[in-house]
Amino acid sequence: MSKKKLQNSFKEFCKKNSFENNNHQIEVINLLEKFINPRKTFFDKFFKNKDKLCFYLHGNVGVGKTMILNFFYDQLKINKLRLHFNEFMINFHDFRHDKEDDNSIRSFVKDLKKQYELIYLDEFQVTNIVDAMILGKLFEIIFSENIKIIITTNTKLSDLYKDGLQREQFLPFISIIKNYSIQKELSLKDDYRLKDFNEEQRLYYPLNESTLFMINKDFRKLTRDKKKEIKKINTKGRDFIINNFYDGILRFKFSDLCDKNLGAEDYINISNISDHIFIEEIPIFNDDNSNQQLRFITLIDILYEKKIILSISLENDLNNLGSSRKHMQTFKRTISRLIELTKKT
Repeated sequence: MSKKKLQNSFKEFCKKNSFENNNHQIEVINLLEKFINPRKTFFDKFFKNKDKLCFYLHGNVGVGKTMILNFFYDQLKINKLRLHFNEFMINFHDFRHDKEDDNSIRSFVKDLKKQYELIYLDEFQVTNIVDAMILGKLFEIIFSENIKIIITTNTKLSDLYKDGLQREQFLPFISIIKNYSIQKELSLKDDYRLKDFNEEQRLYYPLNESTLFMINKDFRKLTRDKKKEIKKINTKGRDFIINNFYDGILRFKFSDLCDKNLGAEDYINISNISDHIFIEEIPIFNDDNSNQQLRFITLIDILYEKKIILSISLENDLNNLGSSRKHMQTFKRTISRLIELTKKT
């Protein structure tokens, strides 16, 4: 597709989905097109400049990174894979666990190479030392196989895993990405998802008898013709019981999902059987419940990825939910996504 045709298609896509488009987004679309279809100049050939294998798109919450990449990804007529970064790493660790040999990383990449020319990893973030220690080697091998990678993230490259445990061992990964990537920041003044925040939301706050009555009423309306079941989900030997399952409509308390030692894979398995989830009694966040907040951030990332409808009750409105100091920046994305997932259409 020509550059002009791609730009026009993007504008039509934005219009159809009621998204605003601007020159910053068009610039990203143009850079992505060049990344996929590099056109070598005489000087590139003369100096043997290598094509970049990674497109690293970063920017604040709600500027349209995922929206742009979803559009662009759908235009590509190549063998490709799109995954949330959490899912990608779960697949990687599962593969290594099953292989249990010294060449498991290379074997994993070889399998990718057989199937895909391009891998798009959405919401890239590094929060644990296990991933931090292995990413350098993994991506070094990925690039050695000439697999192209597109990354979206809220974090600029130099700030990845900032203040993380043994971060000095993570720095080679940053160098590898820097050498192989086109880095682009997407910035807008406003979060495009906040434009229609005055529309009705499936939000119930504060926590009192009135809001409990309202969320119960909406839940009964959706489930009155459905049969209640108790579902059991097993994730690597861990059983998780869902006591309120109504043919794709699930109901939980916040503590059911975030006080327990659940992770991304548990949340993915829950989302796979969900169309609409009710989450009640979401608290105000602070340093004392930062672990629960991190689980909640992971949960909402996955539900957003899977486009699960949400109804939630909260201790306070979204703008006054607080945050731990550790997760303050990341939580802005969560708030933005909650606005979108709870919007009544």
